[in-house]
Amino acid sequence: MTLVRRAVPEDAEEVLRLRQVMLDSVFGTDSSSAWHTESLSTVRGRLADPDGDFAAFVVDHPDRPDALAALVAGTIDYRIGNPANPRGAMGYVFSVATDPDARRRGYARAGVETLLDWFRERGVPQVNLNASEEAEPLYASLGFVRKPDPSMRLQL
Repeated sequence: MTLVRRAVPEDAEEVLRLRQVMLDSVFGTDSSSAWHTESLSTVRGRLADPDGDFAAFVVDHPDRPDALAALVAGTIDYRIGNPANPRGAMGYVFSVATDPDARRRGYARAGVETLLDWFRERGVPQVNLNASEEAEPLYASLGFVRKPDPSMRLQL
C-alpha cells in the first residue's frame, strides 16, 4: 500500500489546515485562519483537476481518521525558455507541511519525492522552492542547492 496519495477535493479543508501549519511554522506566528473560507472553493476546484498545473499529495493521519498527517503541493509555471530549459517549464514546491504530532516519520520526504516524480512525468526540468533552515537538510538530500536569489515582490 502506498503511503502518499494525490489529494482530492474532499481533502480541501485539511489541505488548508496543513497550509496554515506550514505558514505558522515558517513565520513563527499563530496567524488567523479566516482566509480559509475564501480559499476553500478555489482549492477544491484545483484539486478536482488531475490534468492541471497544480498538484497536492497527502499522507493520511495514522492516528486520526479524516485528518491528514502531511501535505506537499506544487505547481508548474511557464517562463520563456533559456539554454538550460528551452521549453520553459518550471516546477515550484510551495507548501510542505507535516502535522506536529506526525513529524519525523518520513512523510514530508515521501511527499516531496512523489511531487518530484509528478514534475518529471510532465517534462519539468527544474524545480524551485524556498526552504526553511529546519527543512534545508531534507531538500539538500534530494539534490536541491541554495542559489543566490535576486527575487523581489510587489503586493498588489
